[in-house]
Amino acid sequence: MGFFRVLLSILFPPLAVIDKGCGSILIVFLLTLCGWIPGVIAALVILNNPNR
Repeated sequence: MGFFRVLLSILFPPLAVIDKGCGSILIVFLLTLCGWIPGVIAALVILNNPNR
């Protein structure tokens, strides 16, 4: 996970997980609509997952 991805996940979380699949984008987008902080946390968790 590079610096650009972390910065992107803080500024616009759905764009940071765009290459992780449609489900990830949808989940992060919905969480971002509910609140900015849940979207950022979800994006960082998805980006830090070593299995994906």
